[in-house]
Amino acid sequence: MRFLRYLVFICIAVIGGTVSIYGQENKPDWRKLHYLSEEEMLSKERGTLFQETTPPSGTVRFPAEFEPMQAVTIRYPLGIPASLVKQLSERTKVYVIVNQSQQNSARNTFQNAGCNMSNITYFNMSTDSYWVRDYGPWYIFNDLEPAIVDNVYNRPRQNDNMVPIYMGQQLGLTVYGMNLTHTGGNMMEDGRGVGVSDNLILEENNNNETNVRNKMRSYLGIDPYHITIDPQGDYIAHVDCWGKLLAPDKILIAQLPASNSHYADYEEVAEFFANTNCCWGYPYKVYRVYEPGGNTLAPYTNSLIVNKTVFVPLGSNSTHNNNALAVYQNALPGYEIIGVTNNSYSTGWQNTDALHCRTRGVMDFDMLFVDHRNVVFGEQPMQDSIAITSKFIAYSGQALKQDSLLVYYSIDGGDYQTAKMSATGNQNEYVGYIKGFNYSSTVDYYVFGADQSGHRYMQPVFGAVEPHHFVIEEGPATVDQTITFNTGWNWWSTDLDITLEQLEDAIAAAVGTTGTATIKSKSGSITYANGQWRQSGSTTMTLDIRQMYKIQTSTACQITLTGIPVEPSAYEITINPGNNWIGFPCGESMSVTDAFSGLHPVNGDVIKSKAGSSIYQGTGWRGNVETLVPGQGYIYQSKATESKAFTYGTIGDNK
Repeated sequence: MRFLRYLVFICIAVIGGTVSIYGQENKPDWRKLHYLSEEEMLSKERGTLFQETTPPSGTVRFPAEFEPMQAVTIRYPLGIPASLVKQLSERTKVYVIVNQSQQNSARNTFQNAGCNMSNITYFNMSTDSYWVRDYGPWYIFNDLEPAIVDNVYNRPRQNDNMVPIYMGQQLGLTVYGMNLTHTGGNMMEDGRGVGVSDNLILEENNNNETNVRNKMRSYLGIDPYHITIDPQGDYIAHVDCWGKLLAPDKILIAQLPASNSHYADYEEVAEFFANTNCCWGYPYKVYRVYEPGGNTLAPYTNSLIVNKTVFVPLGSNSTHNNNALAVYQNALPGYEIIGVTNNSYSTGWQNTDALHCRTRGVMDFDMLFVDHRNVVFGEQPMQDSIAITSKFIAYSGQALKQDSLLVYYSIDGGDYQTAKMSATGNQNEYVGYIKGFNYSSTVDYYVFGADQSGHRYMQPVFGAVEPHHFVIEEGPATVDQTITFNTGWNWWSTDLDITLEQLEDAIAAAVGTTGTATIKSKSGSITYANGQWRQSGSTTMTLDIRQMYKIQTSTACQITLTGIPVEPSAYEITINPGNNWIGFPCGESMSVTDAFSGLHPVNGDVIKSKAGSSIYQGTGWRGNVETLVPGQGYIYQSKATESKAFTYGTIGDNK
């Protein structure tokens, strides 16, 4: 069975009990707050109902709050406004933990608030407090199966302590007991193995850091685990009172006035994350929200994210409220940001206890997870294509839609294109390729997937609004090459990395629609007439920088070509017995002796230009072709009986 049988009887006993005094409305002041009462401090019952189990045996993933949610858990009597329950019920399911005797009261409250009652589900159980964030279940995936991790609750509130076990029973989930004293308000995770808590986790576990890290890794898949100082220096020591992960690469941290005694501590934590790499390989983007401290209510980091909606608790100053909402909107483009006021005397927001403390999201058990871990960012070397690799995990168990596993990408701000992803052979892993960029190109991209259950997801979740981004390195500077074509045949070659289309366009522009031209290689030709280029013969011509071309135009003209100069040593030229049409891919003139030093000419070899020739006689070249010139082509007549190869200006043996 998916829940622990040995705890069922305990659950039944607790369910049958009455609501604790902590669930009543007219509480003394200490019960409005988030700390222990005198009775609780003296209690010996803390953690007595906890049962340790072995850790999950599969691959464990602890989803983040900003991932898809199927519900939000709250407790009744409420610690949040009924108007917020209405807003939640309009966006997702709401799981309400309520004693059976109070369920009718809860239903009336929700109906009067205008809630979507079809999205309200009741779980009958007694509770001690409304801080469901702290004692509620920690939902994980064990391979593809949803499950719950329970820990030693750091409050002696036995009804609250039973909630993870009870929820596991009701939802049909295995409950794993992790023997660490921990609390939900002091835990943030990114869904990709990174976790954050402040040092309360060490203080409450005998400062045994090795044990803490081992348990967090085994039960929750958390590694690395960032354990920071507690910058607020307050009794509660919960991370959600000063910070919040907004995305795998974004974190929100409160900012205090410089005059505040804890200002330096907050800055230390902010600097830590600004210099720490997120799971995608680059430092966190740190967002700051101003909280003035003192008597000003400003609990802005204590917010709740539910499926691209953020509910932000508002404070007592409208200017600070508006600024906080603007920070969230800037950090989360495309999200709906909703401010929530709670001025109730008995349950109003506190700077150390607000909306997040009193709610807990329930991950979508059937979500589709896109895990593109090796994000491409920063400057990338020029290459033919860049591989984008991602895992797609369909927790619904349904098949992936193979034609909907895509990389969307935009080059230099252009329209988005798609590259279909195909299986790599590794489990759940697919790869697609971004192509078509040039030197200095900027590239934006995101990964999208869908499965047969109808679930869709993308990374980043912002998609085209805020995609992943990288740039291609700057390339060599381009240069212009100006060539004059006389009437008749011109022997031409180039040292620029250009295409045949560039040459065709330049010639067509020079001769006009009424002119004609021919480009001829040793194996074929193309002609220009009536404003169009046409291929002659069966051989398709391409532009090879190692070859010479003969070009004829109907009138003398001048063209300019723009491209990147090539490195001559990268282009090996093959000389066959007989006549060879060779190019000269060099940017500077070179003597025939230096040009063919690596070829080892034989007696009787001839080099011809359009205007003359030279012959190799024993120890050197004789004739009027003494220098090879950029932009010109040549015919090399070889008397050797075998083919050989060389590169210009390279001294070496025949190849």
